Amino acid sequence: MPELPEVETTRRGVQSHLEGRALRGAIVRNGSLRWPVPPDLSARLAGETVRAVSRRAKYLLLECDSGTLLIHLGMSGSLRILAADTPAQKHDHIDLLLDGQLLRYRDPRRFGAVLWHIGPIETHPLLQALGPEPLSADFDGATLHQAIGKRGSPIKLALMDNHVVVGVGNIYANESLFYAGIAPTRPASSLSREECERLAAEIKAVLARAIEAGGSTLRDFVDSEGKPGYFQQSYMVYNRQEEPCRQCGTPIRQIRQGQRSTYYCPLCQPC
Repeated sequence: MPELPEVETTRRGVQSHLEGRALRGAIVRNGSLRWPVPPDLSARLAGETVRAVSRRAKYLLLECDSGTLLIHLGMSGSLRILAADTPAQKHDHIDLLLDGQLLRYRDPRRFGAVLWHIGPIETHPLLQALGPEPLSADFDGATLHQAIGKRGSPIKLALMDNHVVVGVGNIYANESLFYAGIAPTRPASSLSREECERLAAEIKAVLARAIEAGGSTLRDFVDSEGKPGYFQQSYMVYNRQEEPCRQCGTPIRQIRQGQRSTYYCPLCQPC
């Protein structure tokens, strides 16, 4: 699933192609995504100018004069800027039409979303209860310590709760906990203020490095130019079960938490 670095990489890739440009409408080949695509999407977008391309958590936001288009890449979605006459392939479900170009939404598993919202975007039901952005000044050790202070769930699961902090998905929660030297099984409420300071700093650092590397490509993700990410080449623990820890040589362990795989080094991340 594309996580925050992949979504941010996509945002940066399409931003210069979209901001300030007028939309001519849309072609919807299959509107049956996670939530139905508005049947009148083309009419709503025709004549709109994209004023800004921003991101909230894992949602891309195309801010127009009359509303905002929310795009979620789901499990396997991607966005590409293509020539207007580029033939559509299987799984190319939606095109946003520009003069001479188009923005193509591809989603083999159809678990993403393309939705139109009128009014302040923070009032959208999918966004209004979200926690702070991990790369913003609103997220630090103090914020994290307060958010998890009464949570008995494992810290790794707490980091994946969008009410605590947004966008820290499975891959980057594993990696951040390794760098912070914190076991993923620790009860969230057991972390000290000092540990939260260290963990918040590592979350920021890991996400920044991942964005610089173009995100991670494990299965489907490609950026707006069709290129894969490369951060997976520098994973310390994720998807490295039984391989030696790059720091101490101890075999990396894998367990299941919340129906997701967790990876950690038992020596570098003591319980």
